[in-house]
Parts: sequence; structure tokens; C-alpha cells
Amino acid sequence: MRNEKITPLYERLSRDDELQGESNSISHQKQMLEEFARRNGLPNPTHFTDDGVSGTRFDRPGFLAMMEKVEAGRVEAIVIKDMSRLGRDYLKVGQVMEILRQRGVRLIAINDGVDSLKGDDDFTPFRNIMNEFYARDTSRKIRSVFKSKGMSGKHLTGTVIYGYLWDEKREHWLVDEEAAEVVRRIFSLTMEGYGPYQISKLLSEAKVEIPAVHLARFHEGVNRSKPVKDLYGWGSSTIVNILKKREYLGHTINFKTRKHFKDKKSHYVDESEWTIFENTHEAIIDQETFDNVQRIRANVRRYPDGWGEAHPLTGLMYCADCGGKMYVHRTYNGKRDPQFTCSQYTKVPCGTLCGTQHRIRAEAVLTLITDMLRAIAEYSKNDRAEFIRTVQETQAAQQTADISKKRKRLAAAQKRAGELERLICKIYEDNALGKLPDARYEALDAQYAKEQDALNAEIAELEKAVTGYEQSRKSVEKFIALIDKYENFDTLTNTMLNEFVEKILVHERARKGSQDTTQEVEIYFNFVGRYIPPALQPVPLTPEEQEELRKKEERKDRLHQNYLRRKANGKQKEWEERYNARRKAQVEAAKAAIRAEDMEKGIFTTVSQLPRQEPRKATLPASAAV
Repeated sequence: MRNEKITPLYERLSRDDELQGESNSISHQKQMLEEFARRNGLPNPTHFTDDGVSGTRFDRPGFLAMMEKVEAGRVEAIVIKDMSRLGRDYLKVGQVMEILRQRGVRLIAINDGVDSLKGDDDFTPFRNIMNEFYARDTSRKIRSVFKSKGMSGKHLTGTVIYGYLWDEKREHWLVDEEAAEVVRRIFSLTMEGYGPYQISKLLSEAKVEIPAVHLARFHEGVNRSKPVKDLYGWGSSTIVNILKKREYLGHTINFKTRKHFKDKKSHYVDESEWTIFENTHEAIIDQETFDNVQRIRANVRRYPDGWGEAHPLTGLMYCADCGGKMYVHRTYNGKRDPQFTCSQYTKVPCGTLCGTQHRIRAEAVLTLITDMLRAIAEYSKNDRAEFIRTVQETQAAQQTADISKKRKRLAAAQKRAGELERLICKIYEDNALGKLPDARYEALDAQYAKEQDALNAEIAELEKAVTGYEQSRKSVEKFIALIDKYENFDTLTNTMLNEFVEKILVHERARKGSQDTTQEVEIYFNFVGRYIPPALQPVPLTPEEQEELRKKEERKDRLHQNYLRRKANGKQKEWEERYNARRKAQVEAAKAAIRAEDMEKGIFTTVSQLPRQEPRKATLPASAAV
């Protein structure tokens, strides 16, 4: 009967093997394997080849095609030059050898003297380990070369990011003004309060080419040979990636990823493991703009306030009591009157995470910021030296108090971390000696491990803050330059707010429910922190003013008591019903006018106004029909 089985002659050559000369070439391997098959009368010799593929990978096309024949039962024997041709991962090679044994397939490695028909070779596992060691050693040498190049400040990547192009020698990055202008526009729009999705829409509408298409025009980029569906199809993820890149500051960032010699896949590493070389090429974005954008991206919740756009103060407002973010709301009385409230107050159950709403009108905060900037600008121009002195004193006092708290907390956290380490060792010993049951040990170990992880994360943050204290001292000169940049502060734009304001802390009103009351608002400026110019510093009240204030408070107390009595006897409810009935028509008319104005601008459309469409009819395929 004719033998229909084949004898695969498997050849493999990697990039590293090419350096060893002709003895490892594909042609030399083919010649050797053909002669061996002919001399030994092996049936139907058939070549399976992988050229330029690492032996640490087992998704090689030729190898997979050969193993399909094995699984189909069509293989008599497999012939290879040596065991390293089969692979350089000793565990995977061992698994392949076991599959061949179970399928009754003979394995022959000519140079290593391996022939499974003659029985197991005890040295084969060690040979496979040495083959993997060769791959590991080669990978280590390549990494060493890359490490040396990377530590010299040269770019490790052969690709250039959007906004730059290689010079003629492909050693340095040069600014591509056409793309750089787009990058600056993206950062500028972010400073104005636009989100990544909004920016991507603007660029698409302006017919700006996406980075892959633009770079392909200069024969750069990793996707230059791939077809593109939409030349102007910007995505929000592309915008986000551009906003994150420190390379636009003129820095070279090396070792952001790491490869394993087996899977050859890049894995991102923690930012602490990056190596940053500053000022290696021309910057496109300045440090202040980059820092402001990162702060905006970290804080902003990009939801519109109901009128089609995010409020300028979004992402800057925080509750002074619980530290939670404050989100904007519009009132439903027919007026465009945005107000901010604490997000933690409404978390279920309401009032547990934060006791009160800390409600405040957005217009009041904007007015306060405008008044403070005007006063600061006037003070800095009239007496520059005195202004610098007062800001430095305020800044030093704030930083000293803040860093003192961090140092105390760091010491306490480190002490507790040491205690946990001793406790973990203790329960391990008790469990090993039989003093602590396994179930109890596992519960305690999990509890201590969870607390330890949380402490380690907190300690890392505190150490970073304490270490960078001197390096991050805020610059008065930069704040003055920012003040001088603008002639007046009559109109606050989104960009101005994001340039000047770091955060705003809102306290609860002194008397809730009162239209005439005080509410403390802390404004922290970039570079200088919380600073109040002398013109706006609180002044002590005169005896007459104190007496007037006391009378006002007594009157408010009487009115509140009257309100409580009316509420208790039902008179207040009757009055509210009559008042609301009279006012309802006015409020509804005002709300309708606002809605009509928004609909005319295309901000939103009611479902009832959408064009009606008939349901589309689908047909079942013939195979699914009953």
C-alpha cells in the first residue's frame, strides 16, 4: 500500500542566526535535511520554513502549518538541523515533543544526535534549556545596547511623533511647523475648556489631516502603508495621547516600554522607571501650558450644564469641608442661573459623605475672582517690591504648614507599615508552628496585606511630595508675568481662568436659607497659592457696624421662628400653594422661551420633533427559515 504520510523538513532562521554565517542559512539547512531524508529513505520529504522569525515565538507560520499536518495524522517523521530550530523556549519545546510522542511522530535533530525512534535522550531537556539561555543571553545583550544608547539621551524609537520630523541623519527631531501649529491649537482649545471629543470634531470639520496621514506624506509613521478610511477622522483618543506627551516640552523620554524576550510584546512600565532627558530638541509647548492642561484633564468632568457647553469654572470648584468636587446645575425657575453644589452631598444616603450642599452661584465666584485679579494687578503695578515680599511671606507660611502635615503623616504611615511587617511575620510563624489555624491565618494575612498595599501607595505619594518640596516652590515672578500679560480683567475667559486659578474651596453659608449672609470662598492661584491683596483683606468692624449686624441677625432669628410656626400650623403650605399657582404660568413661559432658544441654536431636540421613520424589515437567511 502506498505511504501517503509526509516527512516535514523544518527550517528556521532568526535575525540573530544570520550573523553566524552561511552554516545557519535556509539554503544550507534545506540541503542538509534533503540529503538526510534521501539517505534514510524517509517518505515524501516536504519543506516547512520560517525565515527571519525568533525561536522564542511559536506562532510561526511554517511551524503552525507543520503542526496542522501532525494533528491530521499525516506525518511520519520530522527532521530538523538541531533542537534550537524547533524553538528556544524549553517548556514549549517539551510540550511539542510530548505531542509528537503521543501522535507517534518521529523527531530527528541531526546535529544533536536526537532520534526519538531510538528512545529518550536524557540530555535533550538540558540542551533545550541551553537553547533558551542563548535566546535570553542574546536578548540581554540587545537590551544592554539599547540601554547604553538610551542613557546617552538619543531617541530609542525609529518613529517620530506628530509635530516633529527627523533631520537628514535621523539623529535629532526638527519641528514640523504645519503639525506643530495643530498641536498648539489642541493645547489652546483644552485651555479654553474644550474636551477631547469636541476638539476632534473641530479638527475634522476644519479638514485637518490625522497624524497618520500627515506623517505618511513624509514617509514616517508606523501606518504609512495602511489604507485610511477617513483622512480627517480625528478621534478623542488621539487628542488625549497628544495632550499627554512630554516630548512636546522638548524632552526625550526613553524606556517607557519593556519587552520580554519570549513574547516580544511591548508593555508599558510605571512612569517612575522612565528616563527623561530635558531640552534635547525644540519645544512646541511651554511648561506652564503643559502643567495647566494636565491639571485640567485630571479635574474636569466634561458634562455640559444643560445649555450645550461646560461652565468655565468646571473642574476648579471643591468643597472646603469634604474635599469633593463641585458640579454645576441650572435652576428650574426660568432663569439661566448656574449654581455649584458639592457632589458628595447627594451620594446615597444623602448627607452622609457631606452634611450640606455648599450651594453657591457661579456668577458670585466669577465676580470675586475678577475683583481679586484687578486688585492684585493694581497692587503689583503700584508697589512691585512690596507685592513680591507679601506674596513670598504668604507662600512660605502656606507651604511650611502643608509640608509639616505631610511629614507627620508620613512618619505615622511608615511606623504602621513597620508594625504590619512584624505582624505578618508573627502570624506566619504561629501558623507554621501550629499555633494559628489556616483559616484564621488566611483571613489575617489578607487583611494585613490590603492595609499594607494602601499604606505603601500613600507613603509613595507623601515621599514624592516631601522630596519635591523645594523643587516645586511656586514662582512669584511667573505669577507677575502672567498678571502683566493681560491689560485688564473686565472679562474672564476660560483660558484666563485656567491660567490663573489652581482651585477654589467653597465653605457653607453662615446662615442657610438667608439671601443676605456671608459665605467664605478660598481662591488658590497658580504659582502663589492662596493670596489675598491688602485691598481685599478683612477689616475689623466698628462698634456701630457690630451693633447693626447684631440687630440684623436678631431679626433673621425672629423671621425664622415665625416661619417655623407657620410651617407647623399649615399656614406656610397654604401660602406656598397660592404663590406657586400665581407664579407657575410665569415660570413655565420663561422656561419655554429658554427651551425654544436652545432648540433654535441646535443644542438639543425633543424626541417628539425627531423625523418619524418606519421600522426596517429584515429577512431571515434561507438556512434559518423553518
